[in-house]
Amino acid sequence: MLVFSLSYELTEILKNRAESFLKNSERLINEGEWDLAVFNLEQYCQLILKYSLLMKKGTYARTHSLRSLIRDLGSMKKDILKLVEDEHYLHFIARIEEAYVASRYLPYSYEEKEVKSLYNFVVKVFKPLIEG
Repeated sequence: MLVFSLSYELTEILKNRAESFLKNSERLINEGEWDLAVFNLEQYCQLILKYSLLMKKGTYARTHSLRSLIRDLGSMKKDILKLVEDEHYLHFIARIEEAYVASRYLPYSYEEKEVKSLYNFVVKVFKPLIEG
């Protein structure tokens, strides 16, 4: 498994890129581009988790699994484990994680309601837990 180590440049790139994906997701939602909006949400979640791991641990595993990244970060920041232990939250995490593959490779189209629901979860629950 490849592992990345802490460097100021890498952490800033990850943080800035993550925030750009979140902003882009909001823009895409406003434009009605549901599939791309969800993909951008997933990218935000993945990169902000990797950023947080770099800041707390100095490294992160090279994976696309939000659940794995959350569990890894949860070993140092217990409160975020509720994202994978609470059944309701886990549903959102799993749907966002699926977007990495589904929005790129599968013949699946997201609908407005589900995308807005995922976005609200990320902004109101996920982001405060990760950044708090």
